[in-house]
Amino acid sequence: MMVAFAVRPRGSRPAAPGLKPGRARPIAWKDPTQASLPTMVNLRAAQAYSRIGVETGVAAADPHRLVLMLYDGVLDSIAKARHHLAAGRMADKGRAVSRAIAIVESGLKPALDLTRGGAIAAQLDSLYDYVTRRLIQANFTNDPAGFAESASLLSEIREAWQSVADAASTNEHAA
Repeated sequence: MMVAFAVRPRGSRPAAPGLKPGRARPIAWKDPTQASLPTMVNLRAAQAYSRIGVETGVAAADPHRLVLMLYDGVLDSIAKARHHLAAGRMADKGRAVSRAIAIVESGLKPALDLTRGGAIAAQLDSLYDYVTRRLIQANFTNDPAGFAESASLLSEIREAWQSVADAASTNEHAA
């Protein structure tokens, strides 16, 4: 571990016991290039494995499974946001909420066919708009109820979509 010294301007903060203001104080600094190699390798391997697993799942999935994967991703992100909120990790909460919103806005909404989907597609579009607004509001106000409501609404739709996917797979196997 390396030690660096810094001088803080007088009056910027109270001096530590035994030190006078304006004098150099040791600040512990850990060199990021000295991180444990096995830890870095394991982290990179886990990330690569995760990417490959998702890419393989996407490549092998039928359209019903792809939509289910989107629902799983948004629900996972909302769960992470709730966890980060409870733990006080606001930056991580914000990233999780941003990911959830991105999945809704860039994955679920574009998958709707508003011309052929009729009233159901229009209602889902409105629901996705509401969920996006609710997630933004819950993020801004740190409201766990907003995250819970969004997750509940999307979980119900996911369950219905799972039924559709199961019925489609049963029909494929019967044919």
